[in-house]
Formats: sequence, structure tokens, C-alpha cells
Amino acid sequence: MKKKHLIKGAAPEHKYKSFALKLKSDEGAGTISGYFSTYDRIPDSYGDVIEKGAFTETIEARKESGHPFPLCWNHDLNQIIGAVDMIEDTDHGPLMTAHFFDTALAQEKRELVKQGVVYQFSFAYDVRGWVRPTEDEEKAGIMNILTKLDLFEVSIVPIPANPRAEVTDIKSGRRNSKKDADAIKQAIALLQSVLDDADDDDEGKDDPKDNPKGEDSKGSNPEKDRLLNFIKKINDKKEN
Repeated sequence: MKKKHLIKGAAPEHKYKSFALKLKSDEGAGTISGYFSTYDRIPDSYGDVIEKGAFTETIEARKESGHPFPLCWNHDLNQIIGAVDMIEDTDHGPLMTAHFFDTALAQEKRELVKQGVVYQFSFAYDVRGWVRPTEDEEKAGIMNILTKLDLFEVSIVPIPANPRAEVTDIKSGRRNSKKDADAIKQAIALLQSVLDDADDDDEGKDDPKDNPKGEDSKGSNPEKDRLLNFIKKINDKKEN
């Protein structure tokens, strides 16, 4: 099969195929799941269909290597935003689960997906095996039946070639969990300090005759102010 380049400016050794996504989102998403290809025998915009099992060898080879497929933004290897954790080869197509990295770039792109602004998968590949379609398949618009592919990366992209793949889930992760735990510990310590101060105030309240003007004898409490600031920061982070 003669190699053809499906996207202008694409790396010469790779081809690209894209699939639209239906998004199910969760707050604070840290993972994304969905089909980056389908086996439904409906040709994409290039007349290709992918045979079930076309990804089997490349998935197994990558699994044995111990190196996950990268999750990229728009096929840009300078914008790797996550890693593919698992690919299950189902009857519908390869079902992928990936996690986003805890970086500013990855979380910015994750937010675009979460909001539904960008909602498509694409993948880079080489063809290692293919067969010609039957006459009836050609009449149905099928030009090539791809039977064996090498997968290089999966991307989130704005423009698809195939409108049938689906994102099934985008979930919240335990982002900055250690930082959150440290903040909570500090907040608890501050709260204890405030309570201790309150106990001291209760034990030694000023006699009204010592404060004839009725002024507030407690004044400002810097520990309480710090505690309130901590609580506000944690609440703001949860809302975002």
C-alpha cells in the first residue's frame, strides 16, 4: 500500500486518523476515557475502515516495553499532556483510558475538553497490513481495509476525520493531594490555636468596670485571620 499523508505538514513517516467524541465530564478531571478508533465498517473521510485486531500487536508490544503511549495535544510532541494507562480492544473499537499530567499545560487542555470546546481524539500510525475491498465494499465507499497498524500516540484534536468515536468519561483525579493534606494539617493546627485562645479569653474575661466604654476587649486575632484565609483558599480550589 502506497503511503499517503493525510494532514499537511505531518511527519513523513506517520499518518493520522481522527474520531469525534461525546463527552461525559466530572469536576476536577484527571483522567479521560474513550474510543480513539472504531471497527464499525463505516469508511472515514479517506475511505478507510479498520479491521478488528489491527492494534493488537502494537498494543502488546508497547505494554511489554513498559513505556505508555503518549497523550498529546494536536499531534504536537512538544505538548505531551498525559499518558495512556490502558487500551482494551473491544468489538466496538480500542477503548482507551489515559491520565492528564499535573502541569499547567495539561490542566489547561483538560479544561478545554471538560468544557466541551474540544471533543475529538486522533491517533498517529503507520500501516503494516491491508487488504483491498470487495466490489460491494467499494460501492459502499470503502477504499482500504486496514488490518495491521503501528500506533505511535493518541491526541486530543479540534478537527476529526471520523465522527463516531466516543469519550465515555473524564474523571477527577487526586491532584496536589500532598499539598492539600499539608494545608489541612496547618488549618487544623491554626484552629486548635484559635480555640485555645478562646478558652483563655473565657477564663480571664475583663470585668465590665475595667472597660467602662464598652470597647471590644478581644481585638483582632491574627491566628483566626490566617485560619480563615486557609479555609478560603481550600474552598476556592475546590470550586475551580
